[in-house]
This record gives sequence, C-alpha cells and structure tokens, in this order.
Amino acid sequence: MTSSSAISGNALRGIALKIASVAIFVGMSTCIKAAGQLPAGQIVFFRSFFAILPIVIMLAWRKELRQGLTTAHPWGHIARGVVGVMSMGLGFFALTRLPLTDAITLNYAQPLLVIVFSAIFLREAIHMYRWSAVLVGLVGVVTISWPKLTLFGAEDPMSVDMAAGVLAALVAAAMSAVALLLVRRLVHTEKTATIVLWFSLTASVAGLCTAPFGWAALTFEQTAFLIGAGFCGGVAQIFMTQSYRYAEASTVAPFEYTSMILGIIVGYWAFGDIPTLHTIVGGAIVISAGLFIIWRERQLGLERGAARKVSPPQ
Repeated sequence: MTSSSAISGNALRGIALKIASVAIFVGMSTCIKAAGQLPAGQIVFFRSFFAILPIVIMLAWRKELRQGLTTAHPWGHIARGVVGVMSMGLGFFALTRLPLTDAITLNYAQPLLVIVFSAIFLREAIHMYRWSAVLVGLVGVVTISWPKLTLFGAEDPMSVDMAAGVLAALVAAAMSAVALLLVRRLVHTEKTATIVLWFSLTASVAGLCTAPFGWAALTFEQTAFLIGAGFCGGVAQIFMTQSYRYAEASTVAPFEYTSMILGIIVGYWAFGDIPTLHTIVGGAIVISAGLFIIWRERQLGLERGAARKVSPPQ
C-alpha cells in the first residue's frame, strides 16, 4: 500500500468512526427523550455513571487506566466538570421538552459561541471571515428559536415547556462552549484519557448529589433507557476520540452535522415529530456557517504550515 493510499484509508476510517459516534449520540438522546420528563440531575448521573464502564474498558485495553486518574491539575478538571455538568443538565432538560431535531440543531450554536468566547476571554484574534460566519450562524439560531421563545406568554403548559426548553438549550450551548475552552487549557498538560475519565467521575458525583432534591421513582423501562443512554454516551465518546486519531479535525468535523438528518428520521419514527420550516431553514443556515468556519480553519492551518516551511532558520 502506498503512502497516499494509507492516508486515504485512515481518513475514511476516521470519517466512519465520526459518523458512528454521531449516530450513537443520537441514540443516547433518543433514550433520554424516551425516558420522559425526569429530573435533570438524575439523568446526568445515569448518563455519566454508566458511561464509565466502556471508557474504563478502553483505557485498560490501551494500558492507560492508571494514567487516566493521574493529574497535576485536579481543580482544572473539577472546574471543567462543574461547567460541563451544568451544560449537560440543561441540555437534557431541553431534550425532554423539545422535538429531537430542535434539541440537536440548537446545540450547533456551540461552535459559534466558542469563537465569540475565545475572542472575549482568551483574546484570540478573530478576523472578518469568521465573525461574518458567526453572525450568519446566529441568525440561523434565532430563526429556530424565535417561534418557540414567543410561547412564554401562552396559557398552554406544553407551549411554555417548549419555550423553556429552547432557552435551556441555548444556555447549555453557551456553557458547553465555556467547557470546551477549559478543555483547551487542560490538553496542554493532560492526556485525553485523563480528561475523559475525570469528567465522567465528576459528573457522576454531581448528578448523585442532586438525589436529596428529588429523584423520580423509575419504571423498568425508564431505568433501561437511562442505562442505555449512559452506555451509548461512553461508546460514542470513544468512537469520537478515535476518529481524530485517524484524520484531521477539519476532515471529520463536518460529519457532526449528519446528526440533524438522523434526528429528523429518528424523531419522526420514534416520537412522530415533524420538523417545522423554521427548524429546517434555521438549521441549514447554522450548518452552512459551521461548514464555512471549518473550511476557514483548514485554510488558516494550511497557510501557517506553508509559512513555517518557507521561513528561514533564525
């Protein structure tokens, strides 16, 4: 096999793993939605605790289990865990109040907000092209959100629930963006295994701490759905991590948006959800902005690489 064939094969493997991770994450969301309107902290516990098993198996197989708990920055992991748990809880709340496609699509606001927060908190230089894409993407988010946010004044409790779900989804996306910035700091000193395992443990403990505030009594079916959601979350995390080992982020990242197509199919098949025109149009706008940002990041990476090659030694 030639070098170029090997690279092509690795890229295809990375893409396949990414698509598999997206499909399993949609399966996780489906399990959570099927379990019904349960306390968010209870869902966080099941999602995080039962995700630990596949993660531990992966780390043991790669002989990284001991390294997974070793860290010089426990408070960094805890801070990331607290923000991540809050994002997860709000996202699960939104998932139980919104159609599956809407909950998935609103989460696409996260990469747009990462750029905004990077400029505000990390002082990163963001140029006109990416700012333009962010503004266009936020127009798409408003297109999806506005019809439901206006339901806050409605008398129908279901309408109010849906409006609250949209608000929770947007705050969850913002907190997820903050969590990603915290992860960016951790990756300079911590292994991926350490970051993943510490987050799962922190989230499990945080979810368990909400038990005194009222957990619901679960039926057998609800318990099965929540355990399945946790296991799916752990497996999807592994597949997603592995996908970036075989291909560049700019190659596999666009396939994140296949979740909208899967969300429409599964939402209709499992819950009878039919996406509105606002969701489809707004989702298309957000996805287009996201794809442009990914393309722009790739171009900037190529330009930096070329500059390094032609730079004379100092």
